Amino acid sequence: MINKLYELLETVGFTHPLHPIMVHIPMGMVIGMVLFGVAGIVGKKASLFSTAHHCAVLALLFIVPTLVTGVLDWQAKLGGEWETLIIVKMVLGVVLTGLLTIAVVMKSKGLAPRKLLLLYLLCMACAGGLGFSGGELVYG
Repeated sequence: MINKLYELLETVGFTHPLHPIMVHIPMGMVIGMVLFGVAGIVGKKASLFSTAHHCAVLALLFIVPTLVTGVLDWQAKLGGEWETLIIVKMVLGVVLTGLLTIAVVMKSKGLAPRKLLLLYLLCMACAGGLGFSGGELVYG
């Protein structure tokens, strides 16, 4: 079934993996979340910290299709072979999803901005690990 999807895409000239298209959205939102969070705390501007929260929500919304396309590409392009880097990416993907969920929920419960920023930084660490392991997987 996965191969049928890729075959369909190839009929219209699209031969690339799907995951790289999606991955930039949550990763960019995580970077924005951290930058706006820092700016909100340093500049003492609640509106900037609110924007950090909006970035967290968007990252959480787009992490699911990003993970799904990652699994699809792994199955179709890499044959579903279990490698250490795949396992690392799967673990970090789940951890990032959990951290983003916690950050969004805790913001709605009124967690202090400095404590939220710690969660945002942990998200950034996961995103960095995901990017590094993805780069190693693709480029060696």
